[in-house]
Amino acid sequence: MNKGGVGKTSLVTNLASILAKKYKKKVLIIDTDAQGNSSIAFGKNPYDFEYTIYDVMLGECTPKDAIRTMKRNIDLLPANDDMNFLEFDVLPHLDKYTRPYYLLKDGMKDIDQEYDYIFIDTPPSLGFVAGNCLTYANHVIIPFVPEMYDVKGLIRVVKAIAEFRNDYNPSLNVAGVIGMKVESNTALHSEMLQEARKYCNQSGIYMYETVVPKSIAFAKAVAYSNVPAILSSESKNKLVKSYDEVAKEFLINKPVKGKV
Repeated sequence: MNKGGVGKTSLVTNLASILAKKYKKKVLIIDTDAQGNSSIAFGKNPYDFEYTIYDVMLGECTPKDAIRTMKRNIDLLPANDDMNFLEFDVLPHLDKYTRPYYLLKDGMKDIDQEYDYIFIDTPPSLGFVAGNCLTYANHVIIPFVPEMYDVKGLIRVVKAIAEFRNDYNPSLNVAGVIGMKVESNTALHSEMLQEARKYCNQSGIYMYETVVPKSIAFAKAVAYSNVPAILSSESKNKLVKSYDEVAKEFLINKPVKGKV
């Protein structure tokens, strides 16, 4: 999780898709971003769903009411603009919502055992909704885009997650940092990735050997095929190959099941 434009949706939907398609894992994608990009990645309009994660978190429906199957072994719990108002709908009513940072965890408690992996596409900022995601998740994968911010930004995110873990979710851990939108032939990107790896090594944080290249393949797949790149017909481009390698690392370094 991290700021907008770092490729969170691409990472979540493509990693989930390859685990479902190639490794036959049953996965659920929970979209918590008001833009509904995970729905869009599968060619769906976020406003066409009767129920969304907003309704689940407020207790107005069950997860099964809102979950929809996108492809074989891939389910989606969608989000839309309602998520922009969640904080305002909850915090003035703490007499009703007595555990505001546990709304997602409480709402999803009957679903966990039905999936091999549950992936959460988070909002761009570490606010109220992201706090709910951190309370619910077991693991966090942090996308790192070399051109958007330096290692200081990565350090701040890691520290924020650590502080939240101490207060709300002792079982949460940073499961990895992954380079996104990387241009390997540029000196700046290579230098910043090297700095990030140095920090991760010193901090005991796993950094993926595989980096995801900067590519328009994700946008093209969504625009023309209404699916993430992994599920499109162009299965030999660099983006798809990189996600294949990411999935291999993920399976080697992750527990059998979990919420990410």
